[in-house]
Amino acid sequence: MQYKITGSTMPVLELALARGESVIAESGEFSWMDDDVQMNTATSGGASAGGLFGALGRVISGGSLFMTEYRAARDGAGVAFAARVPGSIEKVDVAQGRDYLVHKHGFVCATPGVRYGVGVQQKLGSGIFGGDGFILQRLSGEGTAFVELGGECVVRDLAPGEAIRVHPHHVGMFEARVAFDIALIRGIRNALFGGDGLFQARLTGPGRVWLQGLTVSRLAHDIAPYLPPKSA
Repeated sequence: MQYKITGSTMPVLELALARGESVIAESGEFSWMDDDVQMNTATSGGASAGGLFGALGRVISGGSLFMTEYRAARDGAGVAFAARVPGSIEKVDVAQGRDYLVHKHGFVCATPGVRYGVGVQQKLGSGIFGGDGFILQRLSGEGTAFVELGGECVVRDLAPGEAIRVHPHHVGMFEARVAFDIALIRGIRNALFGGDGLFQARLTGPGRVWLQGLTVSRLAHDIAPYLPPKSA
C-alpha cells in the first residue's frame, strides 16, 4: 500500500492498493475511489471489525455499527478519504504491545490486521460534555492506521512520571502506555467561574501524546450564532 496526504487545512488521504490488498473504514466515510475497487460492508469480517462484540464496542465509542472493506482488483487501484474538519491526518504504525487510544471521531481507516474498538469510557455527568461522558477508541493488533486530528497537531513526548493536564476535547491520541485519568480542575473559583468545565484529562508518561488544536464541539459552538433559527 502506498499513501499520499494532499492539502493542509482540509487534507485528503489517497491510498494506492496492490491487487488483493484492502483497507477497512466505517461505512459511508470514503470520498472517491477507482472503479475497480470492490466494496464489502458488514458488521464483521476482518480483524478491524472484530465481530459482533467489536461492532457493539464501536457504537459505544461513537463509531458505526457497519464497516466497509475496500479491496483492489488491480495493482494501483485507489481509494480516498477526505478530512471532515480542518486539521491533519496522521499515519499510525500499530504493532503487538504498541496500542493507541484515539478521540472518538478520529479513526479514518486501517489495514485489516488492525483492531478498532472502544478503549476508555469515563462518565462525567450529564451536561458536562453533552451527556456523552469521555470516550476514546482503541487501535490494537498489527498494521497501519490513519487518524484525523482537528486543527494544528502538537506532539509531546512525556518522560517517565512527567504529566500534563489537557482539556478533554483536545486529547487527540496517545500511546496506550501513557497513564490516563480524569481529574477535577484545580481551585474552587476556577471550577465555578473559569468556564472550562469541571474536569481535565491528566496524561502521565512515558509515551507520546498528540494534542489537537480544534475540537468539533468548539467549532460547532463558534458557528452556532450564524446558523438560521430552527423552524417550529
